[in-house]
Amino acid sequence: MYRSRPTVAFAARTVAFSVVFSFGVVGIATAPAAAAPCPSGNRAASEVIAAKPWPQQRWDLSALPRGIDGSGVIVAVLDSGVDKDHPQLRGQVVPGRDMLPGGGTDGRQDCVGHGTGVASVIAAKPLAGVEFRGLAPGVQILPIRVSEQLGGQENSSSARQADVKDMATAVRYAVSKDADVINLSLSYGDTAPNKLAEFREAIREAVAADVVVIAAVGNAKQKGNPTPYPASWDNVLGVGAIDEAGQRLQASQTGPYVDLVAPGDQVTVARPGRGHGKESGTSFAAPMVAATAALVRQAYPKLTESQVRKRLSATADPAPGGRLSDDYGVGILNPVRAVTDVLDGATRVTPAALAPRAADPAAEAAADRAAQQRSQALWLAGLGAILAGLVLALAVALPNGIRRRWRAAGN
Repeated sequence: MYRSRPTVAFAARTVAFSVVFSFGVVGIATAPAAAAPCPSGNRAASEVIAAKPWPQQRWDLSALPRGIDGSGVIVAVLDSGVDKDHPQLRGQVVPGRDMLPGGGTDGRQDCVGHGTGVASVIAAKPLAGVEFRGLAPGVQILPIRVSEQLGGQENSSSARQADVKDMATAVRYAVSKDADVINLSLSYGDTAPNKLAEFREAIREAVAADVVVIAAVGNAKQKGNPTPYPASWDNVLGVGAIDEAGQRLQASQTGPYVDLVAPGDQVTVARPGRGHGKESGTSFAAPMVAATAALVRQAYPKLTESQVRKRLSATADPAPGGRLSDDYGVGILNPVRAVTDVLDGATRVTPAALAPRAADPAAEAAADRAAQQRSQALWLAGLGAILAGLVLALAVALPNGIRRRWRAAGN
């Protein structure tokens, strides 16, 4: 389902403007200090989806080099928060920050599920009985809550949002926490660039600090196709969405800011609490690219952020629009090629060798005895075969010799 961007204006202490956020919006508001519970209470657990998602069928992730899973890489997810207790995210989500009015959490609370879904596309761990997993299950997710105002809640007083100043603070916080990649599954649309100046400056600072910044291009193609920010800013990798057939989603925006595309239709994601759901839109294509950037950063730790972006683009698969089209950018993301293709002589790290097993004297002695017994058995079996051959030869030779009275044959 694709949701329209709002036209309602917010006039608090900041200049009002609309923001396209995934399937909805991020508005402008001030930030009280007190924490607040989820307006609608905790979400009920969802059903588990055991089937293998189509993006994982598209890519043979087993072809990734052993040990390349994003370990040691931090991905900041600026979104609605991330549920740290989902079985596939447990242990993956580090304390972050809450920029929402009335927030006060460490970012690991998600009232609407959007951020948890985005984070799971990146970092969900394999789970028995479930085929869905993140592309980079070894990464650490740094959650920063910036919005709960999604489609259908544009006029809801309970939908909390961060203002532009706090968005800039969120980006700077991610940099201060050594994030290697920032995922922005959000988009400002129909907004004068000068009103986003502080946010844009924070993005520039992140890029200068060698952080790979990835942003969704938005889902407003059929709603005027407004220029999306930050996806259209320099050095930000703008991501569009495709369906299982490799075709651009109708809602996925188009323009020169589309750098590449990734699966974004009926994508399996984790839900807060437990279970899974299906989502569509560029919000869920962007984390596919963020996860791949994490794999590349682990595999090629000497690459700069610009070189990581170059590798992601250079290894993309062909798309229907051809190379450098407004619909598909350079093509369709390919995580396996992004890690394994040889480009410009770049040297990939060699994963650590398997650790030797611990010495067990008793087991080793038992193994030695077993080996000696096998050797003795083989020796006895060989001797038995020789003796049997001699007996058979005598059994044939003795009767013949007796009949010939031991005369040579032919005499």
